[in-house]
Amino acid sequence: MPATPAWPPASTPRLFMDSPLAPMATPVVEGAAAHYLLNVMRMKPGDPILLFDNRSGEWLGTVAEAAKRALTIRIERQVRAIEAVPDLWLCFAPVKKARLDWIIEKATELGVARLQPVVTERTIVERVKRERIAAQIVEACEQCGRTALPELADPVKLPALLKHWPADRALLFADEAGGVAIADLDAPAPAAILTGPEGGFTDRERDALLSTAATRRLSLGPRTLRAETAAIAAISLWMAQYGDWNGAPEPLR
Repeated sequence: MPATPAWPPASTPRLFMDSPLAPMATPVVEGAAAHYLLNVMRMKPGDPILLFDNRSGEWLGTVAEAAKRALTIRIERQVRAIEAVPDLWLCFAPVKKARLDWIIEKATELGVARLQPVVTERTIVERVKRERIAAQIVEACEQCGRTALPELADPVKLPALLKHWPADRALLFADEAGGVAIADLDAPAPAAILTGPEGGFTDRERDALLSTAATRRLSLGPRTLRAETAAIAAISLWMAQYGDWNGAPEPLR
């Protein structure tokens, strides 16, 4: 007797909807997402789709109607509650376009809770295109299975960031001049990682960081890393030591 096929299939498209989802709701997919589903995926009535809303988790639906430029989805049931996200921020100096794209994509996949652009004295890219980054966050969440989008904060200058830094949140400073291995740091959640621009931090900025009580100097090994490599390496180290790679984290919401 043939085995019953898995439902929904592993190839089922997954899409973020910025509106509350619930059983029997009928959200409409339009724009670029509809174009992709209709013309690339060739979806038709009855086909399954997974939706998540950054509020309640992930839902299974089916295509109820497929028009020329829009699809109407009928929500059937919830398949996952919203995930518990480790309370880790990534504070990063914006870098050039392709490298910034990589930071956003991989940090989202690895599970950070908040993305905080930080303008430093050597930051070359001071203007951050918020809509572009927000779209990259959504796309990364759709691909990696996240049900909670990381928060995207407005850019802030480093002195202002340090002035208003929460005392109970460890600030892991990826210091090129040296630091401590993650296993020897006491830095569970809530925590944040700070990585610098392509030219590194100035001496004045480094002094300000080291005079901030929450700062912990983090070593990323013996080699000099690019800014984007440092960000992803630091997140990976923290997730393995304190995050959800070895157990369930405390939820943010």
